[in-house]
Amino acid sequence: MTKLADLHAKFMADPGYAAAYAEADAEYSVIEAMISARAEAGLTQEALAERMGTTQSAIARLEGGRVSPSVETLRRYAKAVGKRLRVEMV
Repeated sequence: MTKLADLHAKFMADPGYAAAYAEADAEYSVIEAMISARAEAGLTQEALAERMGTTQSAIARLEGGRVSPSVETLRRYAKAVGKRLRVEMV
């Protein structure tokens, strides 16, 4: 039986797969940072939504990766959890 890690290593040799994986990894990193910041602030999705002037379902869509937020939305999210947004290109 082939291990998942072995398959991943094999697929990473394909430039198309590697690019898609890097893009997905970056998106999940942003989502993870958002959820972690909300948890550190001790906020529920509902409480965060209230601070941002939106709905709990909108927060769930953001944190679920079902929408691609604008920089302004990320800035408002960061402010609502007591953080500031920093975007970097590397």
